[in-house]
Amino acid sequence: MDDLHSDDDEQKRWEEACRREEAIRDLLSRNPDGLTGTDVTDLAWELGLSRATAYRMIRLFRAGGTVTSLMDRARGRREGFRTLDEEREEIIRQAITGFYLKPTRPPFSKLCRQILVSCEKAGRQPPNWRTIKARVEDIDLQTRGQRRGEKEIVKATTPTPGDYRASRPLEIVQIDHTKVDAFVVDEVSREPIGRPWLTLALDVFTRMVAGFYLTMEAPSRLSTSLCLLHAVFDKTAWLREREIEEAWPVAGLPENIHVDNGADFRSRAFERACRDEGVNIIWRPRGEPHFGGHIERLIGTQMGPIHLLPGSTSSNVQERREYDSKRHAALTLRELERYIALEIAGQYHQIIHSTLRRPKLAVWREHESSLKLRLPQDRMKFWISFLPEDERTLRPDGIHLNNIRYWSSALTADVGRCKGRLLVKYDPRDLSRIFVRRPAGNFVDARYADVTLAPISLREAVAARKALNAQGKREVDMRAVIRTAIAQRELVDRATKTTALIRRSGLSQNSNVDDDGWGSLRGIDSSKPVPFVEDTD
Repeated sequence: MDDLHSDDDEQKRWEEACRREEAIRDLLSRNPDGLTGTDVTDLAWELGLSRATAYRMIRLFRAGGTVTSLMDRARGRREGFRTLDEEREEIIRQAITGFYLKPTRPPFSKLCRQILVSCEKAGRQPPNWRTIKARVEDIDLQTRGQRRGEKEIVKATTPTPGDYRASRPLEIVQIDHTKVDAFVVDEVSREPIGRPWLTLALDVFTRMVAGFYLTMEAPSRLSTSLCLLHAVFDKTAWLREREIEEAWPVAGLPENIHVDNGADFRSRAFERACRDEGVNIIWRPRGEPHFGGHIERLIGTQMGPIHLLPGSTSSNVQERREYDSKRHAALTLRELERYIALEIAGQYHQIIHSTLRRPKLAVWREHESSLKLRLPQDRMKFWISFLPEDERTLRPDGIHLNNIRYWSSALTADVGRCKGRLLVKYDPRDLSRIFVRRPAGNFVDARYADVTLAPISLREAVAARKALNAQGKREVDMRAVIRTAIAQRELVDRATKTTALIRRSGLSQNSNVDDDGWGSLRGIDSSKPVPFVEDTD
C-alpha cells in the first residue's frame, strides 16, 4: 500500500512540474528580452506559488531546462539526514565495522544486541532497530558482501561487461575441468570407486562441444591433451566403438584456446605444445570468472542430466537430503562416458541455443564448408607433446623412472656418449612405456626392461610403494631399536669415563693391560684349542 501511495505522489508531482514547465516556457518565449517583476507576479499567481518560489522555478528551468528540475521535493527527511547524536552514531559505526562486517556473518539480531549493550555501558538510550537497519543498508552492498564473505551478493553486484566473442568456428575454444556430480563403480566388483573428472572443450562461435575426456585422475596436462585429441581429430571411429549413430562433425586445430590459470594450463610443456601446432593460448583474467562464462554454462548444462542418474550427488545438499549416492551408484566409468557422449551428440547439439536461436549443429553445418581444416601432421607427436615430463640420466642399463627401469635398443648408440640428462615423457595411465628424446632430437619408445612385468598406472605404482613402505615400517621392531640406542649410549658413556680415569691415574703406560691374547675372540667358544702358529721371526 505504501508503494502505491508513493507512486501516486510521484505522478502528482510530475504532473504539477509539467504544468509549471508549460507556463514558464510560454512566459520566456513571450518575453525574450527579459522578465519584469509584474511578469513574475503574474506567473506566481497562475501557478499558486509565492514570488520567491516563482523566481526559483525560473532559475531552475533556465539552468536545467527539464520538467524534472521543476518537481517538488518528496516529503520526509532528506537523504542522509541523521537524528542521533554523534556518540551513538559512533557506537553503531564501530559495531557494524568491528562485529557485523566479518566472515563469521553474525546475524542482524546479534548486531542489535551488541549496540544495545554498548549504549547501556555508555549511559545512552539504545537506538531503534529500524535506525540500525538503515545504517547497515547505507553500506555499499558489494562492500558488505565482500567483508562478510557473501559470494552471491558479490556476484550479483559485480558488473561483467567483458566477454569473449568469436566470428567463425574454431576461432576460440574454451577448455575447463569439473568433478562429475555422480559416483561410478568398478567394472568387475561393481563397488563405488569415486567421482570422476570431466574435461570439456567448447567452440565459442557455434557452442558445439569440440571434445571431452573422462577420467578418475585429477585434472592435469594429460587430461587436457586427451581432450584436445578428441576435439581435434575425426570422431567417426570413436563414435562407432561406442555404438553411437549421431553425427559429431567438429574437428580441427583451434586458432586460440581460452583457459583459466590452473597449473596444468600454465606449464611450460603445455605452452610449447600449443605453440608447436600454431595454437595461441588466451588465459582468463584473474578474478574475473565471467570471461569463461560459455564453458561454465556448458558444465552446468551437462551436470543437469547427470543429476538424474543413479549415484548422483547433486550439486545441492538440500536436494540430495538422505539419498545415499555411493549405495545407489550403478554406472562404470566407460558407461558414464557413453552416456555423456549420447547426451552431447544426441541432445545438446540438437537443441536450440537461446542466444543463437538455432540448434548448434545447424550453425556448425552452415559454416563447415568454409572452414579451413588444420590437423597435426603427426598424431603421436601431438599427443606426446602434452604428456608430463621429467629429466633422467641415461645409464648403461637404461632409464630409471618411478623406480622402474626402461630400455630401448635405439638408445644403445647414446650410452656413455650423451652429455647431460635426457627429456622423458610418460603416460600416467600406463607406465609400461616411456618416450625418451635422444640427443638428436627425436623421441624413441622405451619399454619395461623386465618384459615380464604387467602394465600399471602411476597411481597404482604410488599406492604399491606406499603399501610396501607401510609394511616395512610395521616390520621394524622399534623396541629393539630403542634398546640398542640406549645400550650404545651407555657404552660410550662408560668408555669415556674409563678413559678419563685411566689417563688421570697414570696407568695408560701399561698399554696391554686388557690384552690377554684372545683379542676379538673373547666370547667365542674356547673349548676348542686355538691353532698355534709358529713365529717365523
